[in-house]
Amino acid sequence: MADKLGAYAGRADVVVLGLPRGGIPVAFEVARKLQAPLAAFLVRKLGVPGHEELAMGAIASGGVCFLNAPLIETLGIPQRMIDEAVARERRELERREQVCRVAPMPELRDRVVILIDDGLATGASMRAAATAVREHHPARIIVAAPVAARETCEEFGREGVEVVFVQTPKGFQGVGQWYEDFTQTTDEEVRDLLRQGSEFRPGGPEKTLLREKL
Repeated sequence: MADKLGAYAGRADVVVLGLPRGGIPVAFEVARKLQAPLAAFLVRKLGVPGHEELAMGAIASGGVCFLNAPLIETLGIPQRMIDEAVARERRELERREQVCRVAPMPELRDRVVILIDDGLATGASMRAAATAVREHHPARIIVAAPVAARETCEEFGREGVEVVFVQTPKGFQGVGQWYEDFTQTTDEEVRDLLRQGSEFRPGGPEKTLLREKL
């Protein structure tokens, strides 16, 4: 994926933002190759009650909330359950802000912002992140992931969002099925990678990823 983003290597106006937790190891590798500063951008998926892996929306840093209205209407999810999910995930978002903020957030205005996750299924989390990043007035937003559902990439394209991916396999049912090792990244691993990645600068020395991931 870093090779696909190679045109941005060594540029002083590039910032890489990873979505914790799983997107951070992937974003670290890209940031290392591009020698661009790395930071976390906090997003929490709003899972459908009883089917938490299916996203009915997402919330992001800055108070942004994205809801998949067609899905919510189709499943008949009541407003009470939506409000409960938002409140619960907002608490977790605040907790993770404390965990992940190991350095000041890089300036995003007039920058090329590359948003990275470990994969795109429904795209709800990434859509919330992109919406929130737009509030910072970047020059450009690029959404990137090693693996993505084809229909999700097409949706982003119709919305005018640039998407970079490695694979869009048929029969996509979840991100984890396309990883040999999808062990959950720990808070400490996230902090370690962010500490290193926050120091990346064009022309700086490369560092080594602490653990293997796609």
